[in-house]
Parts: sequence; structure tokens; C-alpha cells
Amino acid sequence: MDFLKEGERLDYLLAEDMRIIQSPAVFSFSLDAVLLARFVYVPIQKGNLIDLCSGNGVIPLFLSARTKGKITGVEIQERLHDMAVRSIEYNKLQERIQMIHGDIKEMPRVLGYGKFDVVTCNPPYFPTPSRDEINENEHLAIARHEILCTLEDAIKASSQLSRQGGKVAFVHRPGRFLDIVTLMRKYKLEPKKVQFVYPKAGKEANTLLIEGVKNGNPDLKILPPLFIYNGNEYTPEMREILYGE
Repeated sequence: MDFLKEGERLDYLLAEDMRIIQSPAVFSFSLDAVLLARFVYVPIQKGNLIDLCSGNGVIPLFLSARTKGKITGVEIQERLHDMAVRSIEYNKLQERIQMIHGDIKEMPRVLGYGKFDVVTCNPPYFPTPSRDEINENEHLAIARHEILCTLEDAIKASSQLSRQGGKVAFVHRPGRFLDIVTLMRKYKLEPKKVQFVYPKAGKEANTLLIEGVKNGNPDLKILPPLFIYNGNEYTPEMREILYGE
């Protein structure tokens, strides 16, 4: 197939009835991206949305099923950006989604300050390890570790891109919850809703979803917990998210 390069495959996004190009050796999206795309508020009929640290474009694709607004994705890795562009073309969404190959730290200057109604970001989760601990796969290392983008970089850029009253949402690890809230408030993003995601009942949360409003008033809502599995099967909530059931 012309859309695919060596080592790539075409996977289904079942609930959205789309396909996405992935590569185990380069990048495959995680459940975190699915959860963020479903968690964030989006305007249905119109709006200007941007997704930072887009990887292979999975969140822009997911968002396109929820809004008729214009969506921009930003990815610094050329190979991942190329995969995203081809997935967008495969799904014939070029008129609604554009991908930018660039550094998120430069996007406010390049695209303009306060231009977006909604900003999403699935940033690298882990501080940069020592050289002997870092993943030998450069693509995976950059996606997972704060090599080219720190948590503060992501939150600062998101705030700068958001209009006054705009929504900004992140997915991260619960262990960084206080860091995230502190940095959001530093850059005038008031946390408004939080949801913790658990592998299953009786386990600790392993994912955090948080949404804030640019220069919003304090009023934080803690949403009910989301459980991924019931035994060895997805919970009804997760089956609806993944498969549209």
C-alpha cells in the first residue's frame, strides 16, 4: 500500500471508523491518547483546536470525530510527523486537520498568542534519565522522556496558545499531579476538572486527566474514577470509548 512505509501497519480506530498508520519500532499510540481525546471539552460546530506533542496524529484524528472545528497538530519528530500527515490523508481529513513539524516551544511565536479555543497535550512523562538508562530507540526516548520538552515547556506553550477562557487539557501520571497544578497556575491556567484512571478496582491510579481554563476562576471538580478493566475484560465505559458500544 502506497500509504505505508517499511515496518508500518494500518490500524483501526474502531469507535471513530478511521485508520491510523503505526510502527512498533517508531511509535504506536497508547490508551492515554484515547482518554485525553474523550476527556477534553470540544466545541461541536466550530472552533480552533491544537494538539501538542501529537506523535502520529492520533489525538487530532480522535478530535475530528467530535468537532467540525479546525485542528492543528504539532510534532517535533519528522518521522512521526510524516506518519501523521499520511494518516490524515488516508482518512481524507486534510481540509480539517493540519500537521506542523516543529517545536511546541516555538508555536506561540509561529502561530500567534491566544489563537486557540482548545489545547490538548500528551507530553513526555519522565525526566531525562542518565545516558546508560535512556531508550536506545531515539523515537521512543523522545516521546517518553523530557529530552526536547519538559512539563513546564508544555504547560507554558499551551497557556500562550490558548485564548482567554480557552480550555487546556493534559494527560499525565498521578505522581506529577501537584507539579502540574502548580505549573498550570503559574501560567494562568486554572484547573477546573480532574479524573483519575485506574487499571482496575483495588489498584492505584496510573493516569491523570486534567483540564483548565485560561484565567478561569477557582472551582475544581473531581470526576468519578474511570476503571479500565473488570477482571480481564474492558469495563463497559472503556468499551464505549474504544469501540463505540
